Amino acid sequence: MSNSMTGFGRAISLEESTRGFTIEMKSVNHRYLDINIKMPRNYLQIENKIRGLVKAKLKRGKIDIFISQNSYGKDDYQVSFNKDLADNYMKCLTEIKNNYDVVDNISVALISKFPDVVVIEKKEEDINHVWDELSQLVNEAIENLSNMRMIEGEKLKLDIINKCDLIMNIVSQIEEKSFLVVMDYKKKLEERISELMDKSDIDEYRIANEIAIFADKASIDEELVRLKSHISQIKGTFTELEPVGRKLDFIIQEMNREANTIASKSSDLETVNLTIELKSLIEKIREQVQNIE
Repeated sequence: MSNSMTGFGRAISLEESTRGFTIEMKSVNHRYLDINIKMPRNYLQIENKIRGLVKAKLKRGKIDIFISQNSYGKDDYQVSFNKDLADNYMKCLTEIKNNYDVVDNISVALISKFPDVVVIEKKEEDINHVWDELSQLVNEAIENLSNMRMIEGEKLKLDIINKCDLIMNIVSQIEEKSFLVVMDYKKKLEERISELMDKSDIDEYRIANEIAIFADKASIDEELVRLKSHISQIKGTFTELEPVGRKLDFIIQEMNREANTIASKSSDLETVNLTIELKSLIEKIREQVQNIE
């Protein structure tokens, strides 16, 4: 499974809903699963339930979840009248009128504007009913997020497979060159010795021994075989049902190690140039793999 760790998902309550929730989720790449939730304070007690739903379906990524409440039902709030406090305000206003002989403009509107005379209180909600609605929206947002991650992941997979094919082509070219490196070394060694001494004095056994030592040091057969194996592993990994990002990251590290070894052993200019191209492709794959779950 090659899902990307980048995505976005949204879910909105139906029009007939009395609570009117909007849930938005966005995710980016991360080494582990990091969940951050911003939601109304009166619903914080169900935050762990939301985390549980996310953990059940997503394994890696930095997940930011934003939950807002857009509308409220008619029964969500109640308005009450503080009679004792209103009586005290009325008594004070009456004394002011009598003592200062001012125009009497005491009204209901005036009294109701004083602090705490009219009190608006939010009714206690049944959190289970809230969760019934919210959990459906969370699952819907996760599904939308997952679908986007899946689509993006498929694009990453195709790009990585294409780059693996390019790497395989370079490996084949290096493999062809590796046989010529030893032959070229033998030719140059013989020419150099011929310049320094009479050809009749050349010790063929010594030359053969030197060439054998060089061939052993310069051999990159094992590295090329492992590179081919790693490419097969990458393609096979994409068929697995579990998240594969960490496994791919490990394989890429091994491929980079093999490429560095080939580069250190290569003396042929063409092989060196091919190795540089090889390492460039491996690095591009590594960058892509960082975003796979």
